[in-house]
Amino acid sequence: MRVLHTADFHAGRNTRGFDRTPELHDALTEIVGLARTERADAVLVAGDLFDTVNPGADAEGIVYDFFLRLRDLGIPSVVLAGNHDSASRLNSLSGLLGWVGVQMVAELSANPSRLVRTVQAKNGETLVVAAIPYLSERRMLRAADLFGQEVGAWRQRYRDGMGFLMGQLGQHYQAGAVNMMMMHATLDGAQPSGQRSVTLDIHNSYTVSGLQFPAGTQYAALGHVHKPQVVGESRIAHYPGSLIQLDFGEGGEQKQVNLVEVEPGRPAHVTAIPLASGRTLRTLRVTHADLEARLTAARSLDGLLKVVVSAPAGTALPGLKDQVLRMLPNVLAVELDADALPEALSPLASREHLSRLQLFEQYYRERRGQLPDALRTAFLEAQQAVQAGEVEA
Repeated sequence: MRVLHTADFHAGRNTRGFDRTPELHDALTEIVGLARTERADAVLVAGDLFDTVNPGADAEGIVYDFFLRLRDLGIPSVVLAGNHDSASRLNSLSGLLGWVGVQMVAELSANPSRLVRTVQAKNGETLVVAAIPYLSERRMLRAADLFGQEVGAWRQRYRDGMGFLMGQLGQHYQAGAVNMMMMHATLDGAQPSGQRSVTLDIHNSYTVSGLQFPAGTQYAALGHVHKPQVVGESRIAHYPGSLIQLDFGEGGEQKQVNLVEVEPGRPAHVTAIPLASGRTLRTLRVTHADLEARLTAARSLDGLLKVVVSAPAGTALPGLKDQVLRMLPNVLAVELDADALPEALSPLASREHLSRLQLFEQYYRERRGQLPDALRTAFLEAQQAVQAGEVEA
């Protein structure tokens, strides 16, 4: 059986105000082409189809076009809701999407069998996918209710709760079939894009152990972490990563999809297939003294740029952004090294037209560096809870 594994489309993403929809459309078209040339029996999408819970029409258009193209090729798909998606919105579309071969798993069910999907390959083999959509700690408490467990105990034992759920789903694996687990979660040891390995230590209560995969799991198709990687000693858990470099923390990463070739009862053989779509993101660090020379030399760089300028405290920098943009029109962001500048000149002073998440990212970046994925997820969860009326603002 041949399965393509992808994740983290983030359709609707704007990088520093620059719309990435055309690049994401190209990447999705490229994946459809790979599904055809690699003779895929199924496509797995491990969450975060969209960048926000209320995606625009263009974002929805490229995602649903992707599934329609797979339908035209006769290739079914199994799809999860991620933390950026609206689980209820995707769940409401599951029946409609089913007509084009999409088996959607968006929300938890009290019946574990409803989280298990099967695909029949043309060669007669059966693929069983135990699928767990994104579950925050808040949602896991609801899961505890559904499965009759004690909520208070699960509050401190997220990973135990996830392990319990994984074990329940593993009971639906079939002898003589290809058995896979699909999740949108952070596995122990996962390395986020552009961050040191210690970044996720602050969020350990939200990680899952690779030792918790049920016996018989031949491949674990993961989503949520944007850096492509294999995680865990068993070497069965894979993140294919995002489709394109979505932010400057992902600059330099080669994006990919995974081709999984597997037979019942045998180890999977995984091939990373590089993606050519998407513009390269680069960060150019310069001093104010060599600014003009460095920008002149950078004119040959393709892709999208972020320029970080450092200068001695007290240096006047009038018209800096305009100067940079005149020389390099492909610059999306001009940042000042906050440690070298007085507070009055800090980029935090420019807050107009920024979303709450962008304000938080800017605040964190100026004080501690790039915002970790775990903190971004926690912020989005809190914002969604407020919007849903579950907590007070």
